[in-house]
Amino acid sequence: MNNHAGFEPTKHDIFTIECKDILLREFRVEDLDEFHALTMQPEIIEFLPDWNVPKEQRRDWLINYEIKENQQFLQAVSADGNIGELRLRLGIILKETGEFIGWCCTGMKDELPAPNREIMYAISKDHRGNGYTTQAAKGLIGYLFEHTSTDVLNAIALVHNTPSNRVIQKCDFDLIDEITIENENYNYYQLSKQNGSTGDIH
Repeated sequence: MNNHAGFEPTKHDIFTIECKDILLREFRVEDLDEFHALTMQPEIIEFLPDWNVPKEQRRDWLINYEIKENQQFLQAVSADGNIGELRLRLGIILKETGEFIGWCCTGMKDELPAPNREIMYAISKDHRGNGYTTQAAKGLIGYLFEHTSTDVLNAIALVHNTPSNRVIQKCDFDLIDEITIENENYNYYQLSKQNGSTGDIH
């Protein structure tokens, strides 16, 4: 598993975090078609409408921003673990088939009080209910707490999004409050490093 602190990404070495049934893997240009198809699923649009953009826009973001910032994030981890406000965006890959079935990311959420680094995720409607999102979230949480300067993580979920709330709760986040962002009500959770959940990392 290439998630140790000294890992430095190259063109031939793809960063991954291994979990029980899935891999978390940094985005690649080759993910574009599968990635875009997921963002068009009504079940994902319902909760993440901002991710549904034209394919050319997705290509531009993927190549010119997301992949590049992933590399900057991993270089910061390799240097001293101080990731600042950098984002890391990882695909959820089903081990059995190699299929790109979702994503799990970390970045700053301006609407939350400091320290405001959050984790967020989405998964294909065809792969829900199998525990894959919980494995992904736990894998990313464990990596951040073990290899970066992160001490506290946040997560939010729309109050009526029961599956997302369940994932957050399974990762041992504490419910802090209910907050309103852009006229939508969210449950706001926090997890501190000493209570971090890393259950399904191998």
